[in-house]
Amino acid sequence: MKRTNMLIILCVFVSLFYWLADPTIAEQFLVFRASDFLRGKVWTVITALFIHVNLLHLIGNILFLFVFGNTLENTLGARKMILAFFIGGTSSFILSSFFYGIDVSMAGASAAIFTLAAVVMLIKPLKFSWLFFMPLGLVAILYFAYNLLAVYTAVQGNVGYVGHIIGFLLGFPLGIAWSQRRWLRNLLISIFLLIAYMIIIFIIQTFRLI
Repeated sequence: MKRTNMLIILCVFVSLFYWLADPTIAEQFLVFRASDFLRGKVWTVITALFIHVNLLHLIGNILFLFVFGNTLENTLGARKMILAFFIGGTSSFILSSFFYGIDVSMAGASAAIFTLAAVVMLIKPLKFSWLFFMPLGLVAILYFAYNLLAVYTAVQGNVGYVGHIIGFLLGFPLGIAWSQRRWLRNLLISIFLLIAYMIIIFIIQTFRLI
């Protein structure tokens, strides 16, 4: 079985356990909090990656993990995909604590998936996704731009936009190292795709108003 699919299965089963188990136990021993991590609950930086707070959160992450994880695994192999996933996810939890505070609960694979997205953007930006119906370089940079906008406009809610941005940025050194010196070209391709996408959306909106 592919490692990406194994990660997806883990997300499903750990999330189900989290939803069905005693809430107090699940919160104390599975969710990441920097304060708990510093007290010795170091395993939570791993377990929290596979917890999702609701079904919508889980399904969204499964779709993105399936696309970006499999693309990276098919291109660079399972070992590098797993490495990027865990480096991005665990580091994002820890670094996000400096922004959110050490007592804030964190869970989900979103930041880890953002790391995978950044790596894919830098190694295979033109890989077309029929699920998203656009090149993956565009998917990655578009979603990153959305999270930047959410942070800039101070969007409220339980979504860890800062963690997503951190995860994406953590993917850059990995993507640069694994891109065979094509990362800058691939980054420029992704930026061009974003500009072209925005122009097309602008033109469509303009004609709808006429």
